[in-house]
Amino acid sequence: MSGYLKYFKTELMMGLQYKAAAISGLCTQVFWGILYCLLYEAFYTHASIGAISFKEIICYVWLMQSFFSLIYIRVNDAEILEKIKSGTVAYELCRPYSLYFWWYVRLLSKKYAAVALRCIPVLIIAVLLPEPYRLVLPISLEAFGLFVISLILGSFVVVGLCMIIHSITFFTLESKGITSIVCSIGELLSGFAIPVPLLPNILVNVTKYMPFRLIGDASFRIYSGNINIIEAKEIIILQIIWIIILIVSGNLLIKKALKKVCIQGG
Repeated sequence: MSGYLKYFKTELMMGLQYKAAAISGLCTQVFWGILYCLLYEAFYTHASIGAISFKEIICYVWLMQSFFSLIYIRVNDAEILEKIKSGTVAYELCRPYSLYFWWYVRLLSKKYAAVALRCIPVLIIAVLLPEPYRLVLPISLEAFGLFVISLILGSFVVVGLCMIIHSITFFTLESKGITSIVCSIGELLSGFAIPVPLLPNILVNVTKYMPFRLIGDASFRIYSGNINIIEAKEIIILQIIWIIILIVSGNLLIKKALKKVCIQGG
């Protein structure tokens, strides 16, 4: 376990060095945050929606932009994919660690490094904006605590999904197809395109049985109070279940792939 923690720390420190990327990402998130706020203001001015209030939508938008890097599904590690395609994954197998968890820690550290450089500035800007566009405080201290727990668990869920994509690449040698399928479905059902409460009822019901809404949607709605405390605790339990399912599935896929893996060049 200490080896994984040291690797996580090393990758995290390396990720924190990319200041220019963080600044450009910050500007992008603030721009899109303001644009979405104005868009939903126009929408709510001419429509009455009981599933989620305008105030809750504003919280949703700014939390989404603040933690975008942490919960974004469409992320492939080019170095890992190249090792799979070229056969240099053989060097990874020489380590006295599980290949699955080694890569899992790598992806997780990159996400936390990216979000660490962007979330605080975006949150500060969001809090300082005038009404009704600013981010308000959570409804209660308990809701905030559950939000933090749910958000952290959501990062494990999204990395689990990313690892499934990387694992399948062992069999296909090309990640574009499976990435497009999983990410297109995930972005729709996780609230990236439209907050889940605004989706048609049939899609809202579909999201209840899939892991995508557990990545960020549930956390953001816990923060704003759109999801009550009792339901929030149930969601956290569901997140833990999905984390176990994804880790076990991804681990089994990699173990199966390594039994038949072909190392190019002998």
